[in-house]
This record gives sequence, structure tokens and C-alpha cells, in this order.
Amino acid sequence: MKVLYTHAFTLGAHLEQGLLVTRLCSIGVVALLLTCGAGCRKAPAAPPAAAAPAASAQPALPMPPKPVPAQLPDVIARVNGEGVTKVEFDRLVNNMEQGAGQKIPAERRDEILRGAIDQLVTYAVLAQEVKARNIVVADAEIEGDLKQMQAQFPNEEEFKKALAGRGMTLERLRSDARVEMAINKMMEAELANQPAVTDAQAREFYDKNPEKFKQDEAVRASHILLKVDEQADAATKKKALARARAVLKQARGGADFAALAKKHSQDASAQQGGDLDFFSHGQMVAPFDQAAFALKPGQISDIVTTQFGYHIIKVTERRPATTVTFEQANDRIKQYLAGQQKQEHAQAFIEGLKKKAKIEVLI
Repeated sequence: MKVLYTHAFTLGAHLEQGLLVTRLCSIGVVALLLTCGAGCRKAPAAPPAAAAPAASAQPALPMPPKPVPAQLPDVIARVNGEGVTKVEFDRLVNNMEQGAGQKIPAERRDEILRGAIDQLVTYAVLAQEVKARNIVVADAEIEGDLKQMQAQFPNEEEFKKALAGRGMTLERLRSDARVEMAINKMMEAELANQPAVTDAQAREFYDKNPEKFKQDEAVRASHILLKVDEQADAATKKKALARARAVLKQARGGADFAALAKKHSQDASAQQGGDLDFFSHGQMVAPFDQAAFALKPGQISDIVTTQFGYHIIKVTERRPATTVTFEQANDRIKQYLAGQQKQEHAQAFIEGLKKKAKIEVLI
């Protein structure tokens, strides 16, 4: 089943690529962008623009977000009289930019900053509800959580450095962990008794979304990549090509392809013996795509040149175009629909809390 993953927003502390991403409560809302490290896949294409409807049928454009002033007061919002501070807001924006690796685009500034304010308000509402319900988190749970985070750093000094880089102290992190874990407990309790998805519901989804269950022709391939920049000089390219030819000779001579990939490949897939799993037409850059789909299982390509460098490709399996049957998809459909139900229920729960709260945005 084709599932499109876009942005996943999460409450909590996460360690991604060795960098501490602070909790929402310490002002860290992070978009997790799922990308592939393989040096052969095409960048995701932008969706095609839909044809413009007739002028009379055009929907009204959404109102632009209210501008966020350059100078902010010390308190930017209040939730039931409790202040949401500029310090929290600045920390959130800083963490968002660090997570994205760039500054907030000027053309989306007001939209993103208004969204950040709403995230802070939402967190304040949830934290107050946790307190009202007297949800308790044991010290041992918190210390265990912190140890798991710290264990992902080479030493304590690097852990503290990461904390400092996010404007965080260990005591603040511990305090925030307590609130976050309590929120998680509350949400788990709220979502615990969702009705099970029935076969009839799964079947209805299957029948209404036939395109989601079509699988294009695909191949499973492994590759060895010898990187060389497109702008490199002739001598550098010649050296890399010579290395690729030497590896190709070994591969065709009967050497274990996975072992060669682990030893020589300069792609992220090297750790998996060069395995790229199944991919369909158009997912890889054109020269790689053409070469892979021209091979039969077990065959090894000639050297294939792309913008990433020189590739040696081995196809291990081919899969014809097919449609996944309902019986094959039933369990996954149920999982998907159950997750969707929980998401909708969680959103409704949060919106209900916000409606009951007195929320004042002061900017």
C-alpha cells in the first residue's frame, strides 16, 4: 500500500544524528524529514499543479496570517492566566531552525511563527490538564529516560555540549521530562479504548482507494558507488574510474558482491552490502534506472555513470506489476485506519481542552 509520509511533529526529546532535539516543553517542535541516503535516488518531485478552475468556481483564498512583530513583549500569550514567554518562543524558533538547517524563509515567516505560538499554547494547555488530573511520573522513569538520551553520546561532555547548544540545562531537561511523560500517560489513557477497525471498514477503504494498492514493476538491486564530483578534473575522474573497473573485475570474477560493497562502496547502502531494496521505474536517476531494469536477476552491469559517480549494479530480484489483494493488505489497512482514528481522537481531545481554556495571544 502506498503511503505518503510528510511531516511528523512530536512532543518529546529525540536524538537524531547525535544532536539533542529538545522537548516541546523546552520549546523543541521538530519536523522529521524522511530522506534516503542512497547516492542514486532522484530527489522527490514536486506534485503536478492542478488545472486552475474557472474563475467563478475558485475558492476564496485563506486569510494571510497576522504579522508577528519584530519586537516581542516578555509574555506573548496567556493560558488560564499562565504566561507563555518570549524566552520559550525564541528557544522554539531557534530549535526549529537548527532542526531544518536553515533560517525560517522570509515569505513564510508569519505563518511559521504563528504556528509556533499555537504549539506553545497547546503545550501549556496539556501541561495544565496533567497537573489538574494529578498524573504522577516516578523519578526512576525520568532517570531512565535521561540515561537513554545520554547513552547516545560518546561521553558526558558531549551530552552537556549538546544541551548547551539548545539553550538547555540538565535540571530543565529533567523537569520537562516529567511533564512530557505525564502528558504521554494522559494521551495513552485517552486513546486506549478506541474501537477496533472491522473487516468491513478495511474492505470499504480498499474498494474506495484502488490506486493505493497497485504495485509497479520493480527490481531489487545492490550497487557499489565510487564517488566523483561532476566538476572534478579529468585526472580525478580517471583515477575513480580505474578503481571502479578493478572492483567490477572482482565482482564478475565471482567475489562476494555484498562484501565488495562493504569494502569499497562510498554510499550509505554499503553497510547493507549495497542493497537498495525494491524500487520502481523513475525512483532512481535515469542512467541508474535504465541500467538496473535492463538486467536479469544475478546479472552485474557495466560501469554506470551518474552525477554521483561510478556505479556497479547487481540485480537480485524482479517483481512484475501487480495489485495487492485485500487479503494481503487487510492487516496493514487496519493498522492505518486505527492510527488515523487515534490521531483524530487526539486532535479532538486537544481542541476540546483548548476550547475550555482561556487563551489570550498578546501579539
